[in-house]
Amino acid sequence: MTQTPPLRPPLPRADRLGGLDGLRAIAVSLVLGYHLFPGWLPGGFLGVDVFFAISGFLITALLMREHRSTGGIALRHFWKRRARRLLPALGLVLLVSTSLALLADRDLLVGIGRQITGAALFVSNWTSIAAGSDYFARDAPEIFRHTWSLAIEEQYYIVLPLLLLLVLRFRGRFVRALPLAAIGAASALLMVALAAAGADPTRIYFGSDTHVFGLALGAALALIAAPRSAPAAPAGALGADPAAAPAAAGPIAGPRMPGTAAQFALAAAAVAGLGVLGWLAATLREGSAESFAWGFQLATAAALLTVWAVTRPGARIGRALDAPPLRWIGERSYGIYLWHWPLLLIATAVLGGWPPPAIGAVTLAASVGVAALSYRFVEEPVRRFGMRRSLALMLRRARTAPRLRWAPAIAGLAFAVAVPATVVAVATAPEQSTAVDAVERGKAARDAEQPAAETGGDDATGGQDPDAAHEGAAAGPIEPEGPDLTAIGDSVMLASLPELEERFPGIAVDAEVSRGLGVGVEIAAQQADAGALRPVVLVGLGTNGPIDPEELEALRTAADGRLIVLVNAHGERDWIPGVNDALDAYADAHRGVVVADWDGAIAAAPAEALAGDGIHPNPSGGERYAESVQRALSELQQPGEAMGFSVPRR
Repeated sequence: MTQTPPLRPPLPRADRLGGLDGLRAIAVSLVLGYHLFPGWLPGGFLGVDVFFAISGFLITALLMREHRSTGGIALRHFWKRRARRLLPALGLVLLVSTSLALLADRDLLVGIGRQITGAALFVSNWTSIAAGSDYFARDAPEIFRHTWSLAIEEQYYIVLPLLLLLVLRFRGRFVRALPLAAIGAASALLMVALAAAGADPTRIYFGSDTHVFGLALGAALALIAAPRSAPAAPAGALGADPAAAPAAAGPIAGPRMPGTAAQFALAAAAVAGLGVLGWLAATLREGSAESFAWGFQLATAAALLTVWAVTRPGARIGRALDAPPLRWIGERSYGIYLWHWPLLLIATAVLGGWPPPAIGAVTLAASVGVAALSYRFVEEPVRRFGMRRSLALMLRRARTAPRLRWAPAIAGLAFAVAVPATVVAVATAPEQSTAVDAVERGKAARDAEQPAAETGGDDATGGQDPDAAHEGAAAGPIEPEGPDLTAIGDSVMLASLPELEERFPGIAVDAEVSRGLGVGVEIAAQQADAGALRPVVLVGLGTNGPIDPEELEALRTAADGRLIVLVNAHGERDWIPGVNDALDAYADAHRGVVVADWDGAIAAAPAEALAGDGIHPNPSGGERYAESVQRALSELQQPGEAMGFSVPRR
């Protein structure tokens, strides 16, 4: 009986580029912390840029080794290896995740056909840009949004071997590296320039032209500094081939060990690089001006410094980073990265009532477990033997090993279910999410109200001067009515607009999507200057980001003594508890300011009161929003030291 060959023969330790598996484990941990536990690592998205730097260095080092060994680069063989390494795991994620999303939440299927096509063809970064997707939006996350990074890598690897064939005609390491270094510098500067010009942050983040510098500079570093005795190496990035070097290279004499001083210098360089990455991961804000101006560039430089230090022949810091737990994670980081994002969205839809850290922990465990199975039974067999031979080996093992007897049947059944389910998901996907439906309902009510306001003959205060009304308060308190209210809010208020207008006829609402408190302060000041700000100012602007107490004070200054109702926020976003605490503290400390407890009102409501994102209200949720405002207005009329004055009679 023919014995089945082992899937992966162990590689000699001297034949590996040290430290890269451990560095990959750190990189994927940054990404997991950023996505699974919001607020813990606000700059954890830089883990992808660490992958880029590792990948550019490693793949170029392997191609250089092939060129030294054979005198050329086998383009067809290189691209075939890349396909074997990437496509099986990616295809499995696309099929399984789409099928689960069909069962979990149809909101996850919005744009699913475009997402699958973009991911499978490695152009998802550009298809997302063309579709107007927002990487930094939390309202409608796409289930395969994270494949943008694979797209940039694979687009680059179509071009990289061709560039190497050109630059290898030159003599000297630095001369060869210069064109790739120039490409990297141009890409980094283009990111800075577009950000300074006010370009869309997603366009800057997703663009192959603006975000390829880590790969290009990693390749330049490999041309200058890659060890000449670097045969096979561990996978260095998202899907880099762990055994991409040709077997014909043969053994190479081991390198001379660096001395104590050199070891100390290499360790210091690696620690410095990792320290910078840790600082950036803990402090850099996503989509911020500073991230595009220097954050990504500094992270790439720190990653390249670390790569250089840990891959020096004989570097003990490299061996330390290749400790077994880190190496195990690093080898499976491609699968962990692929699975974590869709599983997070699916888990959030299914376990929506759980605390975010619990959902993150469940997702982490599931991602690592599924990635380990994918690595063992899908990625490694196909990478080593190809698809057809891997299937033949699986059938042979099932016949000879009783414990694997049912494996082919289970795999076939899963495939037979997942493919039709994916087809159904694509064919029946909604055009927009329920959250968008909720906001569009509010926009329709707003647009229907505008023509009436334009032809009604009165101004925004019902034909009276708001400042005059503000100055002439009545002797006793009365309940504020719609004409007394100016409302300034975000998409949550906009989705609640029909119910607000029904409960408070004549209310003036200025609400828009993705608006923060800073914009609301400007609007209030402008309306006050124009004489259009009414006696009671209703503000609901805590959904889209943290609130600065200075902004609250600026709002109170703009209101110029008017009563203020602050609507708190609801949703699974890391800043919302802090927002609500800040609003409560400010209202407790200032007269004429109260909080409308929208968070408490909607938390006790049935699930159908909110759209699928758990943030935007449906009609029944809009009623609770209006009720929370009504209760806050009643509090304004309660006697006591906190209030001390009444709403002016109209």
